[in-house]
Amino acid sequence: MNNNEYELYLGDALEILQTIEKESIDLIVTSPPYADSRTNTYGGIKPDEYNEWFLPITQELLRILKPTGTFILNIKEKVVNGERHTYVIELILNMRKQGWLWTEEFIWHKKNCYPGKWPNRFRDAWERLLQFNKNKFFKMYQEEVMIPIGDWAEKRLSNLSHTDKIRDTSKVGSGFGKNVSNWVGKDKVYPTNVLHLATECGNKNHSATFPYALPEWFIKLFTRPGDVVLDPFMGSGTAVFAALNMGRKAIGIDINPEYYNLVLGKIQNQQQVLF
Repeated sequence: MNNNEYELYLGDALEILQTIEKESIDLIVTSPPYADSRTNTYGGIKPDEYNEWFLPITQELLRILKPTGTFILNIKEKVVNGERHTYVIELILNMRKQGWLWTEEFIWHKKNCYPGKWPNRFRDAWERLLQFNKNKFFKMYQEEVMIPIGDWAEKRLSNLSHTDKIRDTSKVGSGFGKNVSNWVGKDKVYPTNVLHLATECGNKNHSATFPYALPEWFIKLFTRPGDVVLDPFMGSGTAVFAALNMGRKAIGIDINPEYYNLVLGKIQNQQQVLF
């Protein structure tokens, strides 16, 4: 990457990824077109063909990600003929064959999902955020996303029992007991792997935007200022803007000229708020 803080590319993600330097990216965070979704924007990919389309892209992402980097993939299964299609599960298994480690799975809980009525299911209020890595040891700055400890601490920490002070206290013999006394005097704790974020955001120019706080959270967790963040399906630029606003370098790719020009125009116009 050159000395500029951002690089934007108009074109096919697979072709452009092949031009990016090996092991040069710290974080990849993206939401590619879901199967049969964004038909008007990106043409749509059939569920049965999704892995064939996406796996060459993940192979390039594996090549350009640093050994200490992280890949966050926002994706969701599609219902086909009354049941969830397995293309996401198949994708995970195939990516593991490529050499990826499926390290963690976060859930994006959509606090204000749209109401609706279906004969055999309820409202879809969550999406997957799959974490992949190249190695077991990767950069992660957990302190950056800590949250207030909560009301439970006032009573629990003021009257600690003996079992609260030792590690192996699991009542079911699992060996995963917690030393609760470790949190005495602390006002923040680590968050869970469920992100409670509203679907609405300030960007109304894209068919499937995710909230600004979503890429922002992962950028805090996995990068430092100056690191390089890539979104190979940039869309209206949410991840790109979050990265730049947080002092990171950003690379964005999109095949749609409208979105490419939208993001480029916002970045070049320094008098306009990026997001």
